[in-house]
Order: sequence, then structure tokens, then C-alpha cells
Amino acid sequence: MTGAVTRRYRTADGIELVGDDGGDRAAPAVVLLHGGGQTRHSWAGTMQLLLDRGYRVLNFDARGHGDSGWSATGAYHLDDRAADLAEVVRDCTAGFALVGASLGGATSLHAVASGLAARAVVLVDIVPDPEPAGIARIVNFMRAHAGGFATLEDAVDAVAAYNPSRPRPSDPSGLMRNLRTRADGRLYWHWDPLTVSGRHDRFHDVVRQSAAVVADLTHLPLLLVRGLSSDVVSDAGVAAFRAQIPRLEVVDIGGAGHMVAGDRNDAFGQGVIDFLARHLPLKSIDIRLSAN
Repeated sequence: MTGAVTRRYRTADGIELVGDDGGDRAAPAVVLLHGGGQTRHSWAGTMQLLLDRGYRVLNFDARGHGDSGWSATGAYHLDDRAADLAEVVRDCTAGFALVGASLGGATSLHAVASGLAARAVVLVDIVPDPEPAGIARIVNFMRAHAGGFATLEDAVDAVAAYNPSRPRPSDPSGLMRNLRTRADGRLYWHWDPLTVSGRHDRFHDVVRQSAAVVADLTHLPLLLVRGLSSDVVSDAGVAAFRAQIPRLEVVDIGGAGHMVAGDRNDAFGQGVIDFLARHLPLKSIDIRLSAN
């Protein structure tokens, strides 16, 4: 990633988070939060686009995912994730916006409801009332293959079965960033199974409660980006969210499913950039650079 360095953060309960920090530290920051079962690498294209635009970008692996540590006690509640986010943005002195996909969006919503002073929030294919079948499909995929895979090709097959509309990669080696090789020689997904252990059944209740708080934060700009082919966010879910928060802006991305940025990164990136240009402008940076 051009202009980015790897950073490590220590959470209040001792877990190490790993992320990428790029751009001018004096610039407004955009914080990227990936979805459940993903890693920060899912944001590669979006991060580069934002860096090229002039933003500082923070992109980290959530606890229990990717290169970040796992919780021995299963501390994967939204309270834990919101506290992690507060640690990541601690030095964002020029203000920041949050861009969160699915689980990352729920974390963003809960964090601002809990007092995190974001300047704007982008939710990617997540609403307070998602479609139960779509959520179940994600959770079932993450719970499957607990015994790992004998080969990389077996993991590719599992991904293809989950998302048959996407072409199989010509070079599957990139999938290794989502896998870990254990002592038995088998490949396992990068996430902690405790993240989907069934301990967090109140997850959507917490999201709904957080949305109710955010509805009263009338100063906070809010954008929902959804894939029109998503099985998680429906027209009814969007309508209910808009009824609750009339100021909610919505960008629909045709040809995209739940993994919006991965399916249509070009359209997704433009929608986010347009929103940020209005609510997290870079004018102060432009003035400082022209003065030099």
C-alpha cells in the first residue's frame, strides 16, 4: 500500500490490533472497518483511492480477525469493538469519518451512539433490520469448515459455493491472506470461531438501540451504501431506516451484493468520495499545500 505503514494498537483488555496507517497525519482521517469474516485487505482499493485523494487512512483488522489478536474470553461484543475503535482514532486530531462494512458498520454505529466524535459515518450494506436469511447465510459460512482445508483449492471451492456469482480467481494465492496454516498442516480461516459462537445473540438488538441514539445526533451525516443484489439489505430495511433517520443518504450500487466494495469498487469509491467531499472536506489541506 503506497505511503502506508503497519501500526499496532494495544486494547484495554490487552489484545493487539494490527492495521495500516497512510497519508498525511495532519489531514482528516477516514477509518475503514471491514465486515465479519474479512480482513483489512478487503479495503485495498478503497484505501488507495482515499490516499490518492489526500486523506489520512486508518485500516485495521478487527479483533478476532486477520493479523489482530484473538480474545481468550470471547470478548467480541460491540462494546469491545467500539472501545477498540476509540483506541485506533486516538491521534486523529484533524477529525475523522468512519466507513464500516456489515460488522464494521454496526461497530461504527454503536461507537458514535456511545459518544465517539466522528464527523461522518458511511454504513456499507448494513441496516438495523437486515434480512434474517442473508445474515444466517453469512454466519453459517463462518461456522462451516471448522476442521479446516487440506488444500488451498478446497478453500477456493468453499468461497465459490458461497458466492457463485463471482468468477473464480485465476490466481487463488491471494486467498492465503484469509487463511492460517496450523501445526497439523491444514488451512483454517483467519477468524476466531468464538466470533460466531452464538454468544452474541443480542447483536441486532444493540444495533437497533444504537440507531435510535444516532437518530437524535442530527449533526452527524450518515450515508448508507448498499448493493442492489444484496440478500442482507432489502428495500423494506432501507425504508425502515430512512423512516427512523430521515437525513440518511442512500447510494444504491447495481451489480453488487453484500460485498459491495469488492463487487463494484469503482462505483462504491465514487459514492463515498462524493459524500466525504461534503462532510469531511480537504480544503484546509489544499490551502496548506498551495502555501508551500
